[in-house]
Amino acid sequence: MAAKKRQVTGGVDTHGKTHHAAAVDQTGRILGDHEFPATTTGYQQLLAWLRGFGRVVKIGVEGTGTYGAGLARYLSTRGITLVEIDRPDRRARRAKGKSDPLDALAAARAALSGQATGTPKTRTGPVEAIRALRVARRGAVKARTAALNQLHGLIASAPDALRQDLADAGTTKLVDRCAALHTDETQLTDPVEATKAALAVIATRIQHLTAEINQADRRLRPAVARTAPHLNAVYGIGTDVAGQLLTTAGDNPDRLRSEAALAHLCGAAPIPASSGRTDRHRLNRGGDRAANNALHTIALVRMRYDPRTRAYVDKRTKQGLSKKEIMRCLKRYIVREVHTALLADFTALNTP
Repeated sequence: MAAKKRQVTGGVDTHGKTHHAAAVDQTGRILGDHEFPATTTGYQQLLAWLRGFGRVVKIGVEGTGTYGAGLARYLSTRGITLVEIDRPDRRARRAKGKSDPLDALAAARAALSGQATGTPKTRTGPVEAIRALRVARRGAVKARTAALNQLHGLIASAPDALRQDLADAGTTKLVDRCAALHTDETQLTDPVEATKAALAVIATRIQHLTAEINQADRRLRPAVARTAPHLNAVYGIGTDVAGQLLTTAGDNPDRLRSEAALAHLCGAAPIPASSGRTDRHRLNRGGDRAANNALHTIALVRMRYDPRTRAYVDKRTKQGLSKKEIMRCLKRYIVREVHTALLADFTALNTP
């Protein structure tokens, strides 16, 4: 009878094929730990095991965006309160060691104490679909950048006659010309012919990757416009930037309690760095750096084209602020607009 009244907090250290769970009572005393397969059956067994100790109040799950995504979705459908757990820092691991039971116990105690309070993304709506499409696009963009660097590097070291023939072409024309190069397959021991063969292969790869990126853009543009019309209408935000901000906030942006929480998540909240008579703040190097880069893009667009922003920059420059400090202020103001737009879009999507 006492066990049924006991309040239980769980913690889960997630992996690709198995999840290790730990249970603690309301005082933090460990009740047990066990390993379960990372399958639907394993999720059922894990929850049943935790409930065997008493009433499950909440569960802290590490890696809800990767290995723990399936478990988080399952527990959410069962009405379990979830807490997102950050990976323990290196200092703690050096002091206490590293093992799956220790990590699961640390997750449970972090959830119990309130040290971890983040609500995981639901990953069940249109934003998750946009994230998946952006993964493919981002991979193609990185691969094309690497291929372009290879192409330019190969041309820079190419034999003189070939290098001079390609030197004056712009990037698009350069790729087309390289892809159209003809090679004598019987003369590949000749540096000129071998370089032409390599350039043709790399240029063809660039063309295929460009086609992938264009296809991803055609898919993303209407998806982002339908999901976030308010966000898409904010000055300086295009499809790619909107997609990144949506991905950062998730399908449930209401989990971000305030604009300050979003600013902290995006690494745009100033960190106090005062000491003695010195009162100052420093740059926040934490948070989602991809989201911070999206805010940086918006700020750059506004500094170049928005009259209000240009007037603000002039005013702050006269006050003695550097460009980096002004950019930091702009990002924080932009977060306010983004937070309002995200909540408006979330409300519209969830209104019958």
